[in-house]
Amino acid sequence: MPAHRARLAFEPMPPDLDIDYVVDTTENFQFADRVTCDSLDRFSLEQFEKLAHFQVVLTGRPLVVEGFQQRWDKYLFSEKWLREKYSSKIEDVRDLSKKNNRPFTIGHYLKSLPLLSKKITPDNYMDKTCQRLYMKDIDCPSEWQENLEKLIPPALFYLNDSPKPFSGPASSDTNVSSYPKSSQGEPLALAGDLMSSLPPSMRAENLMCYIGHEGTFTPAHQEMCASLGHNIMVDASDGTPENGQDTDPGSSIWFMTQTKDRRVVSEYWMSVLGHDIDIEDYFAPMHAWAIAPFKTWVVKQKPGDLILVPPLAAHQVWNRGTRTIKVAWNRTTVDTLELALGEALPHARMVCRDEQYKNKAIVFFTLERYAKMLRQATKVEHPVVDELWAVFKRLFSMFTDILLSETFSRKTPEKEVEYHAFQSNVTCSYCRCNIFNRFLTCPGCAHSLGGDEDPYDVCMDCYVMGRSCGCISNLKWVEQFHWKDLIDRYETWRRLIISSDPANKSLKSDYPTFVVARGKAATKTIAEICQEQMARRPWNDPKKPKAVKKAEILDTASGSEDDSRSRKRKKVRKPKKIDSEDVHRCHVCFHFEVNWKLAPCSNCDQRYCYGSLFRAFEIPPQAVMEKYHWLCPKCLKVCSCGACKRDSTMRPYEPNCTVLGHDTSKVADPRSVETLVDFRKSNLWWLKKFGDDVHGRIRKHQDEAESAELERQKTLEEHGFLFESSPPEHQTQTSNGNGNGQLNGSGAKDDDAEHQRLDEDIPVDPSLMLNNAFLNLED
Repeated sequence: MPAHRARLAFEPMPPDLDIDYVVDTTENFQFADRVTCDSLDRFSLEQFEKLAHFQVVLTGRPLVVEGFQQRWDKYLFSEKWLREKYSSKIEDVRDLSKKNNRPFTIGHYLKSLPLLSKKITPDNYMDKTCQRLYMKDIDCPSEWQENLEKLIPPALFYLNDSPKPFSGPASSDTNVSSYPKSSQGEPLALAGDLMSSLPPSMRAENLMCYIGHEGTFTPAHQEMCASLGHNIMVDASDGTPENGQDTDPGSSIWFMTQTKDRRVVSEYWMSVLGHDIDIEDYFAPMHAWAIAPFKTWVVKQKPGDLILVPPLAAHQVWNRGTRTIKVAWNRTTVDTLELALGEALPHARMVCRDEQYKNKAIVFFTLERYAKMLRQATKVEHPVVDELWAVFKRLFSMFTDILLSETFSRKTPEKEVEYHAFQSNVTCSYCRCNIFNRFLTCPGCAHSLGGDEDPYDVCMDCYVMGRSCGCISNLKWVEQFHWKDLIDRYETWRRLIISSDPANKSLKSDYPTFVVARGKAATKTIAEICQEQMARRPWNDPKKPKAVKKAEILDTASGSEDDSRSRKRKKVRKPKKIDSEDVHRCHVCFHFEVNWKLAPCSNCDQRYCYGSLFRAFEIPPQAVMEKYHWLCPKCLKVCSCGACKRDSTMRPYEPNCTVLGHDTSKVADPRSVETLVDFRKSNLWWLKKFGDDVHGRIRKHQDEAESAELERQKTLEEHGFLFESSPPEHQTQTSNGNGNGQLNGSGAKDDDAEHQRLDEDIPVDPSLMLNNAFLNLED
C-alpha cells in the first residue's frame, strides 16, 4: 500500500469547555456578527435582504439572526410536542463512533438523550468508544415548516418562489402589494430559492431536522453545490429537570470560515491536517483551528438563533448539553449557481459526491420562468424588474456555456443520437452528478438490477478524464432535449434581452446568435473532445473481455509516496525496442504507453502521460485535449523532469496545491475503470521534490484570496456598496452570561447504580424489537 501524508486524529471537545474564554484568547477566533429580530423591525424587508446578501454572499461571512424564540409558539417548538406528536415515527440514528446507522423511534431517542449526554464527562470524553448517537437528516415536521415560513423573511426560506406576506422581523414596513404584478396577478419579482423553479417531482427535499446530545457533531464541510445554508435551533434543554431526569443546558458551537478563504482552507486541510475537506469525514480539533492561517468565525448557537452560512465556506458543528433540536435547509440563487458550475461541481466530481440540486436544470427552468415574467414587464419601470433583468442575463450566460459545452464538432456532427425525454433522473454512473442533456451510454454494459435494466451512463466530463466502463469506447450518444429546441430557446431568450433596451446597440454583440457564439470559442467543446477520444480509444468487447485493470497507468515519477523511498543507483539497462508506431515513452516517467494514453505536443515530438501532467504540472486531461495546438511543459520551459532541470533556461513548475488522492472505487459503479489518470495517487512525491513548502503554498493562496477580495471590494464600491461592517445597532457580539458559557459536566449522580447505567449502551428501541430485522443491531 502506498504511504500517505500523516493525518491529524479526531479529538473530541470537552464538555466543560469555556468557548467564550477560548475566543477571547485566540487571535484568529472571532464571534460571528449578530442581529436581533427586534432591531430589524426598524427596517424594511428589502433593507434586511440587502444586509443579508451583502454580509453572507458579497463578503462571504456568516450572520446570526437571534430572538426568534420570543416570537414563536414555545409549546409547538418543544421536545414535549415532538414526543407527543411523532413519538412512534421511525428514523435512522447515526452512531458516530461505529459509523453505522440504527433505527429508533423519535420517542425512544428523545427519552434516551439524558442518559446519552451524561455518559460523556470531562474525564472520559477522549474515549473513542463513547456512544455518540445523532439523529440527523430527518424530515422536518410540516407544522414546524408552516410556522417558520410565517416568521422567517420569505427570501431566506426554503423553496421560496415569490414575495409573500409574513409577520416576522422587518415586516412592519413591508408591503407585498407594492411589487409589480403579472396579468394573472402574480408578483413580478425574484424567487428566494431557485430550486422552486423546478417541477415539484425534480426538487431536492433538503428541509431537515437534527437532534443531538453532548458530543455529537457534524464534520467540516461546505454546503452542497455552493448553496446558501440556513440553520435555526428550535429547542434545547435548559438545565431544568425534564420527565424526572436532570438535564444540562443545550447549545451548539460552530466553527466557520469565510468564502474568500476556501482555497486556503482546502490546502491547509490537505497539506497540514492530512484530510480532504471535499470528502466531509473529519472534525478538526480546536487547536487545528486556532493555528490555522485564516480567520475562524465562532457561533455559540442557542434556541432562536438562525445562522446564515456563506457559499463554499467550510464549517463544522459540535452539540453540547442534553438536547439540541435544529431545522436546516439550503437555498440556490444565481450567485450559488455560478459558484456551483465553476467550482463546486468539479470538486464534487473528483470525489464522486451526489449532485442532488440539478444545477444546470435549475438554470434552464428559471430562465423559462423569468422569461414569462419579463415579457409582461417590458414596459414596467421598477427596481425589482431591473433586478430581474440583471439575474436573467447572468442565467443566460450560464446557459450559453452549458450549450456550448455540449456542441458537437462542426466537421463531424453526430448523426445517431438517441432521445430520452428529460426527467431529471439520469446521473453519471461514475461521479453520480446529475446530467442535464447529453451523455454517453454503453449498450454492452447494461444489466438487470432488481428487474429493471441498469445502463452504464457516463457524463462527458468523466469520460474526458478517462473514466468509463470496461468497454472504454464504442459508447452511444443520448440527449434529453431535442437540440433544435434548446437552440430555439437560446435564440428566443437572446432576442428578449435585446428587446429590453432597443437603443443599446452593444446588446447584439454581447449576446450574439448561437452560431456566432460557437465560432468565437477558442477551444474545443467537451462534446467534441468526447467524439475525438472515442475515435482514439479502443473498444474492449465485453463478449471477448481483455484484462482491463483499474488505473493501469505506471507513472512512478508522478505517483505516490512509495516513490520517495531512498533510491539506490541501479545498473542501467537498455530498454527493449518496441516496434510499434502506436506506443511511445512518456517524457517524464519514461514508461512506454499506447498513444491514446499520451498527450502529444504540437510543437515537438515529446509525449506526456496524463498522470504525470496531472500530478507534476496540475494539468487535467481536459486542459490538454481542448486545445487545438497544445504545447508541452518542455516547450513552455517549465518541465521539471531530471533531464530538463539541467537546462539553465528551464523554470521547473512547482505544484501549487496538495492532492492526496481519492479511491473512487468505493463509490463509483463497480463496472467502472480509470484509463488515463489513477486518481488514487497523490502528488506528494512532486511536492517533496521541491521541498514541500507548505507555508509557501498557503501564502500564495492567501495572496490570491486577498487580491480577489480587493477586486470584489472595488466592484462593490463602484456599484454603491460601502465595504464595511453592518451598523452598530445591528450587531450584538456574543459574550459570557448568555447561558451558553462554561459547562461543568457535573450532571452525573454519585450512586453506584447510576454509574452502572452510564457504562451501558443505549438499548435497541423496544418498540422495534418485534421486527426481526432489528434484533442484531448491536452486532
